[in-house]
Amino acid sequence: MDIALEKASDTNASLIITLKPEDYKAEVDKKLKQYGKQASLKGFRPGHVPAAVLQKMYGKGILVEEVNGILSKSVTNYIRENKLQVVGDPMPNREEADAIDWDSQDEFKFSYELGLASDFDVDMTSLGSVNRYEIEAGDKEVNETIENLRTQFHSHQHAEEAGEGDTIFGELKQLNAPEGAEAFVTKTALPLAKVAPDALGTFLGKKKDETFTFAMEAAFPDEKERALATGAKKEDAGNLTGEFSFTIEDVTRHAPADLNQEFFDKVLGVGAVSDEETFRTKVKEIIGQNYGRESDNLLRNDIEQTLLDNILISLPDEFLKKWLLEMNEGKFTAEQIEEQYPDFTKSAKLQLIKNRVAEKNDINVNFEEVMDATRQMVRDQFGFAGSDGGEMDETIDKIAKNYLMDEKNNGQNYTQTFNRVFDDKVIDFIKSQLTIVDQTVSLDEFRERAQRQQA
Repeated sequence: MDIALEKASDTNASLIITLKPEDYKAEVDKKLKQYGKQASLKGFRPGHVPAAVLQKMYGKGILVEEVNGILSKSVTNYIRENKLQVVGDPMPNREEADAIDWDSQDEFKFSYELGLASDFDVDMTSLGSVNRYEIEAGDKEVNETIENLRTQFHSHQHAEEAGEGDTIFGELKQLNAPEGAEAFVTKTALPLAKVAPDALGTFLGKKKDETFTFAMEAAFPDEKERALATGAKKEDAGNLTGEFSFTIEDVTRHAPADLNQEFFDKVLGVGAVSDEETFRTKVKEIIGQNYGRESDNLLRNDIEQTLLDNILISLPDEFLKKWLLEMNEGKFTAEQIEEQYPDFTKSAKLQLIKNRVAEKNDINVNFEEVMDATRQMVRDQFGFAGSDGGEMDETIDKIAKNYLMDEKNNGQNYTQTFNRVFDDKVIDFIKSQLTIVDQTVSLDEFRERAQRQQA
């Protein structure tokens, strides 16, 4: 077999493979003999079908299969052994392949178009510094958070008349039932927060023991909301139209929780704090912790942007656009690929850089690391805390293994988890090599920086 790389430029090349009989004939003959032992044809004893008959029936198919197998392995091995920075997949020359006469040829020539990334180096010392932001919540954020918590842990109060956001309880009665049908009557609760804005005025100000009428489809135009308000089945709610009366028996509204010990215990746990000042301090700390993940994500994005800004890589743009179009045949148009191409190139360059960092610094991922990441995912998802070294750990391991080895998605769960662990290890290594400058910023300043990055 002859294999040669012909470079048209730094980013475009062709891989030429020539196969001769000595490359494939022995394996083809071996498979034909195996077929001969198993073949059962009318007029011949089992295992005694003449070689000429076998060749005519199965020869071409076996030859094509064997040649394709050799080509696949040869292309993969050549790329790996020569450490080519290939982007996209090798694209075979379809016209050359279609022109082959498998019945008469014994020597075959194939060519593959390759897209290559230009050579590059990753010099950490030249990358400069990256900011890491510690978010300090101000009075505004603390007050907003406490008000949200007071609403979340609200209490119920009874009111004399209905206001926005209240819930009214009472008897709902249909006034214009279809001829021959029984009028719809039920006791129910109508949440005024779900009433259409244009119809809300009909409900506001109505008092306990008062009866009023309203148009059902105007108040609850959405049939799902109508079903919830009336208690009717969703398929029946669409028939509940026209005038209805409602007699109010009770009006309830949510009252924000008082800033007392009961509220503190519900939010932070029993006995965690005993006064409002300490409670506010704890809330401020929690806000900062909650935004820690966002800060980590921003740091990661800043690091990746720093890599892209300082490590120049050229890609075979036209090749990649053609490859993307063929690979996603029927899913995307050329115009859509053109529009999304900048995002693709950013991802491709980052992966090349991370692979180079991993290669130079011997960064690898083993199965146990993938399992550890999956175990943690299971703990987070199901609320398992810590490790007891017993049945809980066994349960977590079983769930984790089933997730990773799920045959229904052809190993995608394992691949995705492996890639995430690999990416995290590479980023962590890069962090250790860069100068990270810590900055304390307000939440508004942090959001402004994050928005600028996304723009």
